[in-house]
Amino acid sequence: MKKFFTLILFISTITLATAQNFTRQDTLRGSITPERAWWDLNYYDLNIKVDPVTETIEGYNTIRYKVLEESDVLQIDLQKPLKISSVLQDNQKLDFVSEGAAHFIKLKKKQVPGSYNHVVVNYSGKPKKAIRAPWDGGFSWSKDKKGNPFAATSCQGLGASVWWPNKDHMYDEVDSMRISVAVPESLMNVSNGRLRRVDERKDEKIYTWFVSNPINNYCVNVNIGDYVHFGEKFKGEKGMLDLDYYVLGYNLKKAKEQFKQTSLMLEAFEHWFGPYPFYEDSFKLVEVPYLGMEHQSSVTYGNKYQNGYLGRDLSKSGWGLKFDFIIIHEGGHEWFANNITYKDIADMWIHESFTAYSENLYLDYHFGKKASAEYVIGTRENIQNDRPIVGTYNVNHKGSGDMYYKGANMLHTLRQLIEDDELWRQTLRGLNAEFYHQTVTSEQVENYISKKTGKDLSAFFNQYLRTTMIPTLEYSISANTIKYRYVNIVEDFDMPIRVYMDEKEHWIFPNHEWKSETLNGNNLVFDNNFYIETKKL
Repeated sequence: MKKFFTLILFISTITLATAQNFTRQDTLRGSITPERAWWDLNYYDLNIKVDPVTETIEGYNTIRYKVLEESDVLQIDLQKPLKISSVLQDNQKLDFVSEGAAHFIKLKKKQVPGSYNHVVVNYSGKPKKAIRAPWDGGFSWSKDKKGNPFAATSCQGLGASVWWPNKDHMYDEVDSMRISVAVPESLMNVSNGRLRRVDERKDEKIYTWFVSNPINNYCVNVNIGDYVHFGEKFKGEKGMLDLDYYVLGYNLKKAKEQFKQTSLMLEAFEHWFGPYPFYEDSFKLVEVPYLGMEHQSSVTYGNKYQNGYLGRDLSKSGWGLKFDFIIIHEGGHEWFANNITYKDIADMWIHESFTAYSENLYLDYHFGKKASAEYVIGTRENIQNDRPIVGTYNVNHKGSGDMYYKGANMLHTLRQLIEDDELWRQTLRGLNAEFYHQTVTSEQVENYISKKTGKDLSAFFNQYLRTTMIPTLEYSISANTIKYRYVNIVEDFDMPIRVYMDEKEHWIFPNHEWKSETLNGNNLVFDNNFYIETKKL
């Protein structure tokens, strides 16, 4: 029966892939092609000039890599309308063939396994304009209230190749990188890592930043504006962490008040997840003309200096107005997205489910367990159950947006099953230690949690991640006897749940078969900390 169930899942995946009409471009973008597999990223040296008036960029990226096996064709990605003007290795110009956003470079030099080489990719053009950043990626070109240029990048899913040439697949993170951005002299550029230097030349300034930790491509960012800077220090688990803030001058007073939540965020998440993963690169909040995003060590902020999500409580519980959604949510991504990163966007839940869940852990730490439960349960109204949370692999296809609220409620439910908050905390911290600065699969995360908690959670994860079915407990009560079973479940799903009879706690252990037991009392209540539905027959 298990083999049959696996076969059905496989057939369903193939059917879904066919129904989605995936193209060769999807495969070139979303899979580890032979032209990617033979080399390992080591270092990027990105140098660009940004002209906010013409909305154009030009520059080059030096891509250093380690040869894993012999080959003579290397894939670099850059999306239209940007164009590669030339590719060089050892000052020799190389030929390349373009297929959409994928560019296949023919190498002349023999690629010896174990050796390090680099190519220089020169490019220019007018990058795609983001229509609704950060959901629709590219460059956001805007102006501040004083009429100064105000621009920023965002590109998750769409890919970093929308604005710079790189190996645009999540499985291979570069070990470190330098980012040099030339902007008009009246403006400032803020990128990831630490500011190394500022050079001046006629009518422009060049800001050079250095990232000393591994970083995924979509987290690399450029933020350009008439910024002012202020900062503070946070005493954390690994010592003193530099906190730097870059905001528009007329928002400085509001920022100094609102950004006090940064230390509160770090305190809560270091408790739950372990040390901030990028002490060497500092932590920054940078004001941008869109809502915000989790760019590593350069988190972007556009929540208009108010609590909630643009002033709204996503849970309708009242607790969502106790914190600034962007500071807390995007800050949480430093652990889940930037420290632990999915290999394939089909497993994007690893980023978004844990980070959506981090919102109620923040509340738990600062306001208590009841507040956190009310918040996450309140977000269930946003669940659509339109398609599975896990997407289709190898074609750059993410799953349902339910990865946020359904995923958070899945993890909240899992906390109840473990019945040991310290073990749960050590599991979350253990994930960040075990997969420190790594790219991972859903299978790795699922297996780790099962092993750490001592529970076989395979059916649990299959239920919530790979189907749209909400486990439904059918039950009837007669003469103090409750009969119950699960429907709408995958094979082997047998999650126990907590109930209260006249406020006395009991556990019941349903599966797909009818069970019965005696519970003396008059008032049966199912614990709503478990994400299930109940149906009285």
